[in-house]
This record gives sequence, structure tokens and C-alpha cells, in this order.
Amino acid sequence: MKQATAAKTSLRVGLVQQAVANNDKHLSWQRSAEQVTALAKQGCELVMLQELHSTLYFCQQENTDFFDLAEPIPGPATDYFAQLAAKLNIVLITSLFEKRGSGLYHNTAVVFDRQLGMVGKYRKMHIPDDPAFYEKFYFTPGDLGFEPIQTSVGKLGVLVCWDQWYPEAARLMAMKGADMLFYPTAIGWDPLDTKEEQKRQHGAWQTIQRAHAVANSVPVIVANRTGFEASPVEGDAGIQFWGQSFIAGPQGEILAQASVDKEENLIVDVDLARTEKIKRIWPYFRDRRIDAYEDLTKRWRD
Repeated sequence: MKQATAAKTSLRVGLVQQAVANNDKHLSWQRSAEQVTALAKQGCELVMLQELHSTLYFCQQENTDFFDLAEPIPGPATDYFAQLAAKLNIVLITSLFEKRGSGLYHNTAVVFDRQLGMVGKYRKMHIPDDPAFYEKFYFTPGDLGFEPIQTSVGKLGVLVCWDQWYPEAARLMAMKGADMLFYPTAIGWDPLDTKEEQKRQHGAWQTIQRAHAVANSVPVIVANRTGFEASPVEGDAGIQFWGQSFIAGPQGEILAQASVDKEENLIVDVDLARTEKIKRIWPYFRDRRIDAYEDLTKRWRD
């Protein structure tokens, strides 16, 4: 008699924190692939890369020439990373500048599952427009909703960078059964900010994402880029990406954290069974007052 296979209770997750030196996509893919391969050799079954890892962060300036950096999905990047995921037999989360059509572009995360190829994508929903982060010029807001992507290692709630500040996005992913939340990210400081202000900004960034883990009782995995990227605009200060990628458990506890200014990988063995235990002790979903939340769909309450 064939015995039932025991449910998987642990998943080794890895993320890659890198600096980007130029817009040579093929070099960037190769450098990322080397780190993904290293993580796979250490037993990682799921690996995530940072936001827009193929090129420099071009959104420091509004320049129509940078639309040339975008590519279709499927396209050269998805072909490359699908082959990598298949070769290494892993689930791989990537981030691409998608050309959906002429004049229509998205900031898109793409997930590959072992030999299955591309199994899902998520288009960034919240698009910032701030000094040195002029993303509304380049990216159309996503239209795929907050839908977890089913993979061989579970349901992945994949979001992108600015989405990480919105509890609604995390909640909707969790409500649809996401086992974990993932945030490929590109965030940094204005080098002219004081050390005190830099500390406050980073603290807020990490706290809000740890709160998503707590409020939804799921692990949160965040891959940020590191390094200084000069602005193409004369006189602008550029961006010092603050790194500090991290993995948090379902109670917001920090399981691993990268440095500020170094390229490095993180590995954590995520306890999959613990999420269910936490949800039984802290039943937030049971006690939500959904009968009283209708105003959350309004822009503001007058």
C-alpha cells in the first residue's frame, strides 16, 4: 500500500541584494544568475530578485529614451529566467520593465516555477511620483488585481515596492490565501538627508512591512537594491539605495537582514506549519468587522 506523502513543513527561501552599475541587461542577468545559482546550491527552493534588477533605476528622470529599456512578456528576459529556474529546479521571482504595447508600460513581477516556465505575473498597482522616483511617467498602474500566484511551493502574494506601504494590498493577498508576501524593491535615501531622517525613513519602511506580517500572520520577504546611483540630471543628488533586505516571520520577527551597502544573499528556512499555528492563536480574520468597513473603498471620509 502506497503511503501518503507528508506535508512540507519547511521551505528554504533565498533573496539576492545587488547593486547595478549600468544598463547592460545581459551582464545584469548573468550577475543575478550567479547569485541565484549559489542560493540553489545551498538548497533554496525559492529565490527572489530585487525590483527592476536588469538596469539602473531610470526613474530618477523623465526621459522618453528610457522606454527603450522595456521589453515584452514573454520576451528575452522571461526566456532567460525561465531557463534558469528550470535548470536549477527552483521557483524564481523576477522584476521587469514590461512593454505591453506601444505607449503602454508596466512595472511587472514575473514568477517561474521549475520546469513549468512562467506561471504568473503581477503588475505594480501603486505607482509613486516623487522627486527622483518619477514612476508615473513610465508605469501604467497594474490591472491584474491582488491575486496570489500558485506555485509548487505554495501560493505567493507578490507585490512590488511602493505597494509595501499599503496594508490593503497585503490584506487582499492574504485573504485570497497567500502563504507568504514578497516585495521586490528599489528604495533609497536622498544623500542630502540627515542621518536622523535616514534612520526614520528606514525604520518606517521596515515597520510597515513587519506589520503586514503581523496583521496577516504570514512571512514577508523583501529584496531591496543597494549602492549609489548617480542622477542623470545635473545638480541632483542621486539615490543611495539602502539595502537592508530582510525576511520576517508571521509575527513580524526579523529572521535575517542584509547590510546597508553590500551585495549579499539571505537564506532562511521558513517554518510553513507555524503560520497555521499563529492564525489559530491570533484569529484576526475571524474578528474582522467586514460589515463596518464599506468606507475603505472611498478616497476620503468627509
